[in-house]
Amino acid sequence: MARLARLADSRLLIPVRLLGLTALAFVAVGIFLLLFGKNPLAAYRAIFAGAFGSTYGLSEVVVRAIPLMLCAAATAIPARIGLLNVGGEGQLHAGAMAATWGALTLGFLPRAALLPGLVALGLLGGAAAALVPAVLRWAAGVNETISTLLLNYVIVLLVEYVVRGPWKDPLSYNWPFTPEFSDSARLGLYWGTRIHAGLWFALVAIALFYFVLRRTRWGYEVRVIGDNPEAAVRAGIPLGRYILLTMCAGGALAGLAGMAEVCAIQSRLRPGISTGFGYTGFLVSWLALHHPLGIVAMAVLLGVLSVGGDQVQISLGLPYATVNIIMALIFFVVLGSRFRAARTA
Repeated sequence: MARLARLADSRLLIPVRLLGLTALAFVAVGIFLLLFGKNPLAAYRAIFAGAFGSTYGLSEVVVRAIPLMLCAAATAIPARIGLLNVGGEGQLHAGAMAATWGALTLGFLPRAALLPGLVALGLLGGAAAALVPAVLRWAAGVNETISTLLLNYVIVLLVEYVVRGPWKDPLSYNWPFTPEFSDSARLGLYWGTRIHAGLWFALVAIALFYFVLRRTRWGYEVRVIGDNPEAAVRAGIPLGRYILLTMCAGGALAGLAGMAEVCAIQSRLRPGISTGFGYTGFLVSWLALHHPLGIVAMAVLLGVLSVGGDQVQISLGLPYATVNIIMALIFFVVLGSRFRAARTA
């Protein structure tokens, strides 16, 4: 009976438990606001009104959640074998840069031929950025947390270089961005909003992640490595291969997020195409305990907080840091409960 309960919790009840822990974090934030003389109910009402009070707000929640889901999956996939990929931000920029090269070089191609190529370039760019720390970990035992984190800065600065140098738009009046993409290089927008085809990319990626993890031999071996790497090696599971595979698969999804941002939202490459999506995606993955369904729920929640944070500033005069405090407390509550459960198991 206990085994069945644990199985149900690991598969279906994790999103429910996460929502309960999130509610507890909101209570903690409410106490914090009360101590400073602010009405927590008014703050929460403003947040949710900003996110759900209009069609625009609701659509922006989805727009913010798209890169968060993909970058969270980029963290969750390697985490299943015990790797910490903190490189989602750099991998997103690498995918955006690769897709930009394709859009600027092959923009004359028809949409039906160009867009699949740009998707492939985004995936390859992100995978290539993740391959470097994966090889370092596999071949030399270099800690992937440090290497992926440091590589973020290298790739972001490389984007800065190309948009200020060889790819700079000569008609930009000295602003650092590339020429605008042709119409054939742009992802479609839906329902008169900024929601774009990246939504389908994210949902399909999450569904494939769940299917592979639960229904394939690869997924079984990944779970075995995550539970006990030493036993997995003794059983003949090639650990090095899975280090390369999971890191590159995760990096590819972050690269796909970058491709979607430049081809749907920006229509060109520029500095600041990401407002920390890679780092926030890392947070989303850990909040979701690396569970695919939890990733969707937490990405939407953080999208709500991000969009609603503007309304808090306008209506209540609270700083945007209030939203960051809520996110931080959610993070501590969820991970604190996980640590406590691990100690009592």
